[in-house]
Amino acid sequence: MSSDHFKGKYEVELKFRLPSRSGFLQKLSVIQHEVMVRDNVETDWYFDTKDQLLLSQNKSVSIREMEPSGIKLWIVKGPESDRCEATDITKSDTAKSMLKTMGYEVFLKVKKIRSIFFIGKFHVTLDQLDGIGDFAEFAIMTDDESALSGYKAELEQLSEQFGLSTSDIESKSYRCLCMEHCA
Repeated sequence: MSSDHFKGKYEVELKFRLPSRSGFLQKLSVIQHEVMVRDNVETDWYFDTKDQLLLSQNKSVSIREMEPSGIKLWIVKGPESDRCEATDITKSDTAKSMLKTMGYEVFLKVKKIRSIFFIGKFHVTLDQLDGIGDFAEFAIMTDDESALSGYKAELEQLSEQFGLSTSDIESKSYRCLCMEHCA
């Protein structure tokens, strides 16, 4: 299991709304894979200015805590849809305080149960969001911008092994889904 799966400034990701969590797990059981974490509780704190400047620029800043794995991340996404950078942090409370000191405030807190699997060079997450549903994300991170379309095609082929099709793709971010659910 390698942390190289999460290195790069670009992320190619296909997110699918799952018709059946158990069906997904059954298909996974016959595909060679490694388990990074199983059933971690992830909490994301999304920060923005009072006037939602980052959201208007298609950017997001979040602090993520994962338990019981103890992983803590600072994540920045956007403005391009494939742009995503994350770094490990040890003191998430300090990072949140620093963002507040710089004028950002928490505008959304999202909690999900996540399992992460490695299938070759790809990582696959299985997510459950209360009241919203079950999802699978097929992804790879890279610094090579020219490889993005090729990786997307490979991810589409991989997702087909799970019986997923383009009609199952969820184009909205968890942030958007949660904001709609709370509204």
